[in-house]
Amino acid sequence: MKKQTLLYALIILAFNCAEEKKETPTTLKYVKESHSNAKPNEAVIKHLDLDIVVDFETQVIDGKATYTIESTNASEIVLDTKYLDIISTEADGKPAEFKLEPFNKQLGQALRIPISEDTKQITIHYKTTDKTEALQWLSPQQTADKTNPFLFTQGQAILTRTWIPIQDSPQIRITYNAKVVVPKDLMAVMSAENPKEKSADGVYHFKMKQPISPYLIALAVGDIEYKPVSKRTGVYAEKSMIDKAQAEFIDMEKMVAAAENLYGAYDWDQFDVIVLPPSFPFGGMENPRLTFATPTVIAGDKSLTSLIAHELAHSWSGNLVTNATWDDFWLNEGFTVYFEIRIMEALYGKDRANMIALIGRQDLEEEVEGFKDEPDMTKLKLNLSDKNPDDGMNSIAYDKGYLFLRTLEETVGREKMDAFLKSYFKTNAFSTVTTEGFIDYLNSNLLEPNNITFNVNEWIYQPGIPDNQSIIVSNKFENAENTLQSFLDAKSVDVSKTKDWTTQEWVHFIRNFPETITTDDLARLDTAFNFTNASNSHIAMVWYEQAINHNYHGNGVDQKIEDFLIRVGRRWYVSTLFKAFKKADKVDEALVIYKKSRPNYHSVTANTIDALLGYDGN
Repeated sequence: MKKQTLLYALIILAFNCAEEKKETPTTLKYVKESHSNAKPNEAVIKHLDLDIVVDFETQVIDGKATYTIESTNASEIVLDTKYLDIISTEADGKPAEFKLEPFNKQLGQALRIPISEDTKQITIHYKTTDKTEALQWLSPQQTADKTNPFLFTQGQAILTRTWIPIQDSPQIRITYNAKVVVPKDLMAVMSAENPKEKSADGVYHFKMKQPISPYLIALAVGDIEYKPVSKRTGVYAEKSMIDKAQAEFIDMEKMVAAAENLYGAYDWDQFDVIVLPPSFPFGGMENPRLTFATPTVIAGDKSLTSLIAHELAHSWSGNLVTNATWDDFWLNEGFTVYFEIRIMEALYGKDRANMIALIGRQDLEEEVEGFKDEPDMTKLKLNLSDKNPDDGMNSIAYDKGYLFLRTLEETVGREKMDAFLKSYFKTNAFSTVTTEGFIDYLNSNLLEPNNITFNVNEWIYQPGIPDNQSIIVSNKFENAENTLQSFLDAKSVDVSKTKDWTTQEWVHFIRNFPETITTDDLARLDTAFNFTNASNSHIAMVWYEQAINHNYHGNGVDQKIEDFLIRVGRRWYVSTLFKAFKKADKVDEALVIYKKSRPNYHSVTANTIDALLGYDGN
């Protein structure tokens, strides 16, 4: 009888606990942020099943997005949309009357779908439009092989909402499955488990089992092939590029091994790279399992592959541990530059690592000068509430963030720094972190246990560069400066002095031209080294910048600059050259070129140059 009574009591207790649990909603903890309409503390998406058809003739994606959701007894769920045609919505399979809020130029339109406390799933039927900013539809002529069209997405920072209705905040992590239908002679790949060969019917199925932020959902469709580098690394590219890409990125497995040796296991199973057409707006984009890369890094000598190390490093800093808001963007990029340079040092030595770091330091100096009228933009922790988050994607986040971590390493010692970072990535894996959360973790796990004082708040919350910054030096750069001066003094060039120079040495050499350099000096250097026709995109870019700065017109450089700007859509390169035109009071000349090149640019690049040149479409 006692056993029965006890059993009965336990049953009653369990029932009451279950009822109490049902009545007391789970507390969801997301920080307030200004770049999403979502209210994740009330109702949040957890998993996406995406079913889309990619139509190149109409340049439209026709889709159905079904979400598994969690809520705290909310009466509605709010998603982000921008330039989407929302056709209908459902809640648990039943029609639901949705509401779209008025359009906001930056955020788009909030999509409100009514739900009950028991709603587990919502479905949205939609189509993209000709204003969709994440998508770039390319004609065959805009591709490498020039035989088939191409499509790629770019979601960072807040553009995923322009091709998928979603809660577009980096702190909201979801898993996803997708069915993608494309023309049968093309292949589709995503930031997920990917095919290695084309399907016979143009239907592809994808699975991303690790939870990721919405900006990392990515799609590319084109006439592409796959070649492995190792069991867990490989490249996708068009046929004419595939062998070059494989050869250029042959060290990918070594990079992954070096990264794991530093900061722990690679948690994404596969690390592949797809080389996109040249209109891709960034050097690379760290989409999980499938980094998107610009063809401008294919130099033929692996000299620009630090970009691949950078995107790989994002597999820890950015994808695994993600900035909670775009005000915390430096947590993604500063850590990644630090990690990238450590990978490069492990593989290619300290000299090359320091040269890469010094070029970043030069970029930082220029960025700080550019923000002299907006000093708050040189803080690591930003306030972008009234700005596009793209405004914070510059050298401050990348190179000041790196300099902070390098200075911290030199203060605490590399051994302690590495142990701290390895613990940081492991502890915060598959979650998001605010700047304040990082500072708390830093104090509790590195500074206080080791009784170390460091000016963390000055680095993060104050403008400019603190005085205790790490001083980066390079004997090779000093040699490049001395070699340049000897050429200018002698009015002649001894090419043997530059034998076996790396890309970084050439970039430093060109960047250090004195203000007083003459067009005769430039012509002499161009004749000796044929800079105007450089096949290395980074060298070409800095040379073209100097040609604009110093009014050099020899060797057909003006046409080469125009050709470069029409062919290449990488925002860093494009904005550098258009800034040079503007600085040289040649805006009219720049606009003539821009009107020709703009149709080849992704919206990310075009929006930047529109603002820079004051272009309004006329």
